[in-house]
Amino acid sequence: MTAGAFIHRREEQGIVTLILNQPDSLNRFRSTQQFIELAEHIHSANANPRVKVLIITGRGKAFCAGGDLNQMATRKGFSEGSVADVHDRYRETIHLLPRALACADVPTIAAINGAAYGAGFDLACFCDIRIAAASATFSASFARLGIVAGDGGAWILPRLIGRSRAMELAFTADPIDAEKAKKIGLVSEVVADNALVQHAECLAQRIARHPGRAMRIHKRLLRDAEQQSLLQHLDSVAAYQAILHTTDEHVQAVRRTIGSIGRGNSWRLEGA
Repeated sequence: MTAGAFIHRREEQGIVTLILNQPDSLNRFRSTQQFIELAEHIHSANANPRVKVLIITGRGKAFCAGGDLNQMATRKGFSEGSVADVHDRYRETIHLLPRALACADVPTIAAINGAAYGAGFDLACFCDIRIAAASATFSASFARLGIVAGDGGAWILPRLIGRSRAMELAFTADPIDAEKAKKIGLVSEVVADNALVQHAECLAQRIARHPGRAMRIHKRLLRDAEQQSLLQHLDSVAAYQAILHTTDEHVQAVRRTIGSIGRGNSWRLEGA
C-alpha cells in the first residue's frame, strides 16, 4: 500500500483500490490538492493496461462528507478570493476529478462506506457502479449551503435517476438512506457494513476475469451511447468489433470458454 496526503492506493491482481484516508475529517475535500491527487491516481490507473478495475472507497465513518464547512463560513479554501479566482480554481483543479472519471475507460466502482454528501455524493455518482453499506447516507447538500453542484453533479445525477428524482434531491438537499438510494436506482446493491469491501472486491474480480481491452471498449460504448444516435452507435460498434475480432485476447477467451463447457460448465455455446 502506498500513502499520499489524501489517498491510500492498493493494487492486487489487476484491481486498484483508492481509499480516501482522512477519517478524522470525514474524508472532506479541504484543498484543491486533494482533487488533483485523486484525479492523478485515476489517470494513472486508466493509463496502465494491466489495471482492469478501479475501486474508490473511504476509511472510517464517511465515504466523503463534501467540502469543509468552516472554510466556507470564513471564505477560505475553495471560496477564497474574487469571483474570477473562484471560477478559475474550479476549472483548473476541482473539475479535474469529474473529467478524470468521465474519461476513464477502466471500469470504476464506488464502495460507499458511509456519508456521501456534496462533492462526495457527486464523486460516487461519477463512478460506473455504486454499492452501499447499509449505514451509508446520501445528500446532494449544495442547496442547504446556498451553492450549486460545482463539480458536474447536476449533469450526471439526472442521467442516473431521472430528471424528477434528481431535482427533488437537489432542491430539498434532504439526505436519504441506502435503501432509498437503491429504490431510486442511485446504487445497485446494499450490503452489510462489514461486508462492503469484500463485496466490492468480489464484484471487481468478476469484472477483471474478462479480457481487459474488450472491457474498456465495452465501457466506452455504453458511455458514448448516451450521447449518440443509434446509427452513430452502430458505426462505433462495427469499428470496435472489427478490432477486437483480430486480437489474440479474443481467441484465447473463446478457447477458455469452450474448455469450460467441456468441463461441465452450465454456459452454452448457443448463448453467445
